[in-house]
Amino acid sequence: MLCFTTGQGIDEPLSETGFKQAAAAGRFMSKVRFTHAFSSDLTRAKQTMHGILKHNLFCKDMTVQYDSRLRERKYGAAEGKPLSDLRNMAKEAGEECPFFTPPGGETLDQVEMRGKQFFEFLCQLIMKEADQKQQFSPGAPSNNLETSLAERFPLETNYSSEVNSDSGAPGLVASVLVVSHGAYMRSLFGYFLTDLKCSLPASLRKFELSSVSPNTGISLFIISFEKGKEPIPKCVCMNLQDHLNEVTKTLSV
Repeated sequence: MLCFTTGQGIDEPLSETGFKQAAAAGRFMSKVRFTHAFSSDLTRAKQTMHGILKHNLFCKDMTVQYDSRLRERKYGAAEGKPLSDLRNMAKEAGEECPFFTPPGGETLDQVEMRGKQFFEFLCQLIMKEADQKQQFSPGAPSNNLETSLAERFPLETNYSSEVNSDSGAPGLVASVLVVSHGAYMRSLFGYFLTDLKCSLPASLRKFELSSVSPNTGISLFIISFEKGKEPIPKCVCMNLQDHLNEVTKTLSV
């Protein structure tokens, strides 16, 4: 099997396997209530988002916002070529493949900047909407967002004990579904870990922090806001792929 570097310039649709993986992710999260949906504007990401939402019990008709800042890393001269070509280019330049920038491609710093810009935009949007809701509907409930997440994700060890305590801590004000790409998300997670000091679950193994997510791998972060301070992310899970077991079984038959 040959693996190709797609990046931004090769806007290919999902393969048959890709559609099955998107559907499996949708079934896995079918009872999760989302308040917002953002996707890369590349075709494969759009199709993945559609495959997820069409299986959702609450959000089938949700409006999706497509954002070019969520695009995969641009690989320039290596796009459309076998992954082995990219590795050979890096080797000839005396660099390691993940850190190598092909001619016409984006550096890792540029990809991280895109991710940071999108994340800051998202945080500002959620904070503004939360303020408006509080202004017009003081004490409004969070529509059981925590409950719907807890049915699928291990919130009890990372977050739910805080929001359900008697400390007065607020519940979730938004549950945002973001569909992007492997190399892009690895860069964004690096920003969470290095710059924002994201806390991690004890079960997360070290190599997972720098690995590229499998297709439709699911990562969940709880973001806490406090005015005048940087947002604080907590990782509940990273690159979860339990839902892909059914796809693997189907393909092996």
